Formats: sequence, C-alpha cells, structure tokens
Amino acid sequence: MIRSMTGYGEASAHEDGVHYFVQIRTLNGKYFKTTVRLQDDFEALEAELESALRHRIARGTASIRATCTDQSDAPGVTINTAVLDRYVEQLQGASSVESGKVSLDAGALLSLPGVLQHGGDEEATLAAARPIFRRLLDEAATRLVSMRESEGKLLEQDLRHLVETIGDQLAEVRERAPRVIEAYQQRLVQRIRQLVAETGAGGDESDVIREVAGHAERTDIAEEISRLSGHTEQFLELLGSAEDKPVGRTLDFLAQEMLREANTMSSKSSDSVMTRAIVEIKGAIDRIKEQVQNVE
Repeated sequence: MIRSMTGYGEASAHEDGVHYFVQIRTLNGKYFKTTVRLQDDFEALEAELESALRHRIARGTASIRATCTDQSDAPGVTINTAVLDRYVEQLQGASSVESGKVSLDAGALLSLPGVLQHGGDEEATLAAARPIFRRLLDEAATRLVSMRESEGKLLEQDLRHLVETIGDQLAEVRERAPRVIEAYQQRLVQRIRQLVAETGAGGDESDVIREVAGHAERTDIAEEISRLSGHTEQFLELLGSAEDKPVGRTLDFLAQEMLREANTMSSKSSDSVMTRAIVEIKGAIDRIKEQVQNVE
C-alpha cells in the first residue's frame, strides 16, 4: 500500500481543568522534516514529539502544533511588576515617547519577555503535560496516517491507470515496429526499380539488403521496449507491495528511467503512427512523475 505525503490529524483532551491540543499537518517533501510549535513552558518536549512522529512517517514536511490552556479558576499567569516597571521606566525616557509620537500600549507591554510569568511549578507542569502530549501526538499521528493512506489509494488508482495507458501504447509500438522495417524495404526496392527503369542502370540486391539492415539497426527499439516494459512491471509490483515501507523515491527513479527509454524510442522513430503512440507514452510518464512526488 502506498501513502500520500499530504495529511492532517489532531487530538485533544481535558485533564484537571487543562485543555491539551495537538495538531499535525504534512506536505510533500523529499526527506523527513519537522517544525514543532510549542508554548515556552513546553519547549523541552520538542525533540520528543519530533522523534515520536518520525517513527510514524518516513517522508514529508510536517508541522506539529501543541497547546495547553488552563481553564480552571486558578490564575494561569502573574505579572512581574518589577520587570514591567523597568520596561516602562526605559520607555518613558525615550524621545519618541516624550514627544508624543509613540504611546505606551498595555497589551504590547505584557507581551515583552519576562513580564508574564506562569504560575505554579514549571517542572511539575512539564512532567504532567509530557505523557498527555505524547498520547495526543500518537492519536493525531494515527489520524494523519489514516488520511495519508486514503489519499494513497486514490493515487494508486491514478498511477495504475497511467501505467495501463503506457502498456496499451507500448503494445501498439511493439506490433508496429517490424512492419515499419518491411515498409522501408518495400519503398527502397520500389525506388531502385524506378531508377533502373528510368536510367537503365543495373541494381545490386546486396546493396538493398545492406541499406535495410543499416536502417533496421539505427531504428531498432527492441531493447527500449523491453526495458520500458520491465520498468512498468516493477512499478506495478511496488504499487501492490504489502510491505509497509516508503516507495516514493523508488517510484520516482523508475519514472525517470521510463522517460529515458521513451525519449530514446522517440529519437529513433521515423513512423508517424509509432511517434503518436510514443508521445502518448511520454505524456503518461510525465503525469506519473508529477503524481509520485506526493507518494511517501
């Protein structure tokens, strides 16, 4: 089963009058990268939460937001008046404040570092919050992974359809290729006969054979067809794999190799019917390359 790299999950809980909330968002990313947003009192948990999420997902850019709100009657914070007084004293001495160009705003003052202090024992608060945040992160990650798996199923359907398109067009190219050589030989023989009729000059059959053989070698795409077919088979095997491991990078590599073979086939093709089929193949591969960018 493949998984998308985009997803969302959240979880919340109320414990002893405190509301805890954890939210996880993930987007496409070549590697695993996490941004954790926590309140100052819980910054010590950043590495733990990141590590816990790393065990659940392998690729993608993740954003974790964890908040804690005290909803009890006890005051959550106190104002450090000594620090506030020092800020006000310094600001009142500024020329812009004295001239009236800038006024003091109470809300801005309270947001200055050190003015507000959380009540209670910070270590005890952190110790109480740690297991709750870890539990909520696991619940949010479970919902996140479920969403990534659901989107992965849709991706798989689209990718299988595109690979099927490649297979259909490749079958047409495989059937058409020998007939193109035969048609070239017939046109060459006809031109030689016409030349002989017009000039009376003799024609050497061995020259015709050498020219047809050379053309066949220059335009031979049997190897490209075989390799492209092998890549599509491996691609489908990865899509249907029961192993719970990321395959996005491997799928991306296979898509690049598929496009390489298609480009080589296109450069060798001199037949309009084959060229149209190869263009369809390249278009399907381009869409595959876009889609696999979102596969974990």
